[in-house]
Amino acid sequence: MTKRYAKIISTGRYVPERIMTNAEFEPLVGDVDAWLRERVGIAERHVAAPNETTSDMCTAAARQALERVNLTPTDVDLIVVGTDTPDLISPATSTIVQHKLGAENAATFDVNCACAAWVAGLDIAAKQISADIDINKVLVIGGYNMTRFIDYHDKYTCTLFGDGAGAVVLTTSDQPGYLAAKLIAQGRYYKSFGIYTGGAASPISDNVLNRPVIQIVEKFPATFNSENWPPLIRQTVAKAGLATVDEVDFFLFTQMNVNTIKDVMQRLNQPLEKTHWIMDKWGYTGAACIPMALDNAVVEGKGPQPGDVVLFCATGIGLAMACAVFKW
Repeated sequence: MTKRYAKIISTGRYVPERIMTNAEFEPLVGDVDAWLRERVGIAERHVAAPNETTSDMCTAAARQALERVNLTPTDVDLIVVGTDTPDLISPATSTIVQHKLGAENAATFDVNCACAAWVAGLDIAAKQISADIDINKVLVIGGYNMTRFIDYHDKYTCTLFGDGAGAVVLTTSDQPGYLAAKLIAQGRYYKSFGIYTGGAASPISDNVLNRPVIQIVEKFPATFNSENWPPLIRQTVAKAGLATVDEVDFFLFTQMNVNTIKDVMQRLNQPLEKTHWIMDKWGYTGAACIPMALDNAVVEGKGPQPGDVVLFCATGIGLAMACAVFKW
């Protein structure tokens, strides 16, 4: 049997209509505009409408990605949704997306390693394609609806988040697209930050409902990504069979902090022209941020070109990290 490879052939995204600027937080938490712009690079973010769910945004991003390569929802064999803001605890958001999209032939599952979920889902989907002859076209979607859970009087959290979704279409190829990935975690930080409401460890109760949904319980090191991304990237690049990081043409990172991205690129001795960021206009969109940044770069003509090596590197609260390398 001919060896099967997974290749990214299309991108798509969805950004909600409602824009919330830094200035709008002033009556709630004081003046944060200068701090947000200088420290993390955020000027504004988009907020989902009250009736807009994670599955709605994922469906819209997926539909755009399919339309761009003239595929229909019934062509899809598998839908993978990466999110830690699902519509429901159960059933999976991917199953709801399948229904809304009309992808009646697609299997479904969700991935939740917080903001690293889309990269982890991309790795899993690529391996599904390589191993299973029934899986030929896959939607890998990142969705984020975190503004549902924030306390608008907590300036340390409420100013960061935006909502949105990003998607890619993976298909089979006789030439390598997916090259390698590496997933790691440091679970001792699981109490650092999260949605500690609901679930079996903290079922819904009056006591739970009377506390903020997003909570910072124990802070993890501020330099965590700057220190941990470069070694993870070098290990993944070596796993992909590349001689050095210099062979990577385009880098995309979790879009939490523009200064972290700049610092990591400096540590890797790579020019900033090899990366792209979107937090200035869309805020921090968690599991959706990397596919949204990828789509934005492609649409603006700043993205990877055919034959380029592309690297995705993400961190999710917990902490979980995921890095994947593809040939475009």
